[in-house]
Amino acid sequence: MDSNVTAQKSAKIKFTREEKSWMMYDWANSSFATIMLAAVFPVFFVGIAGGYDTPGSMWWGYGASGSRILLAIAAPIIGVIIDFKGFKKRLFITFMSIGILALFFLATQSSWQLLLLGYVIANIFWSACNFIYDSYLPDITTPDRMDQVSATGFAWGYIGGSTIPFVISIGLILFQDQLGIDMFTAVRISIILTAVWWGLFSIPMIRDVHHKHGVAAPESHAVRTTFRNIARTAKKITKNRGLFLFIVAYFFYIDGVGTVITMATAYGAELGLGEVGMIGALFLTQIVAFPCSIIFGKLSKKYNPLNLIFAAILIYIGICIIGFIMGFGLETYWFTVGGATVLFWILAFLVGTVQGGIQAISRSCFGRLVPAENSGEYFGFFEIFSRFSAILGPFLYATILRATGRASFSILSTVLLFIVGFIILLASRKDLKAQLAHQQATP
Repeated sequence: MDSNVTAQKSAKIKFTREEKSWMMYDWANSSFATIMLAAVFPVFFVGIAGGYDTPGSMWWGYGASGSRILLAIAAPIIGVIIDFKGFKKRLFITFMSIGILALFFLATQSSWQLLLLGYVIANIFWSACNFIYDSYLPDITTPDRMDQVSATGFAWGYIGGSTIPFVISIGLILFQDQLGIDMFTAVRISIILTAVWWGLFSIPMIRDVHHKHGVAAPESHAVRTTFRNIARTAKKITKNRGLFLFIVAYFFYIDGVGTVITMATAYGAELGLGEVGMIGALFLTQIVAFPCSIIFGKLSKKYNPLNLIFAAILIYIGICIIGFIMGFGLETYWFTVGGATVLFWILAFLVGTVQGGIQAISRSCFGRLVPAENSGEYFGFFEIFSRFSAILGPFLYATILRATGRASFSILSTVLLFIVGFIILLASRKDLKAQLAHQQATP
């Protein structure tokens, strides 16, 4: 009885100003995810970088993988540095500035090679900012509030950053003739809008969110101390069976999530689906993801968050199988483009139900499992697995497409990533439940 009352009260929590400002960064950065990673820019890039010998989606896959390799290598070093007091916000602002400048550079280019270069640079620093942003979670809230704060942050991102700039970008593309502009100009304006949106709505995060838990910066031998801390944290992670298996499972299933996000429109373009229809379907994803992310946060008060992750993985497996059927049907001429477009919209709806939830609950679970004063170090390793996972999926997609010539087989390979992640997470379930229950009880 008492536990149920406590859960009900927790479900109706009022967010603090610092929590709201932290969540506002999801609003700020989501325009990049939607316009640059999921919808407008991928479709545009695949179109101008296409060709018989160099299909655009292949180069898009390699570009997505390359940007994440570089960040994955740097993540543990950055993680140690941001745990030193006074460094976290400084690096956050620096990385964000470089990412925004890369977007402005991108908006001035016309060759697909320079467009790919600008995208890779912008993606590296956008991703680095997200990693630092995630590491602030133990600074701005308590373990018992993390699931709901994290999930609401994703929801804000979907309803704000993922919809308003997206609608403007779609309008520019659909009505380019009436506006007297061409596709290049429409996409360039969308890129500039992404940069401005990112910078403007990051102001509350910079102003109100502070690094509370940290360690003193070394007075000497900073490089040696940094690498010693990396080794120490790696050893702690491997000794904690539940935490280690959680990260490995996350590596695989979040790779599948990232592949679906990154390659969805490239996949549709490769199959010859209409650009307007695909973009509209992805807009549906953002609308559906808003309430569903909040629902995930509320459900985490009633159900073990691990069970929510399991459910989301199973839904993603179904999504990939339907995607394979859609693509294989088109490639073998027993499915119509109209039927495939309907299926694409159904897939977009299904993705929206779980996309924000699985990311939010994974982030908050990890935040509850690690010590607050070393959150940067631990999130640095979390980022390694996150970024290397996002390398494998797009790389598999591009390689299988090149070998078989069929995009449907590429999307089917994503199922393997979800299955492996599910099995490993299942193996760690007992240890993780005990650790999460302990953290939930900690005030």
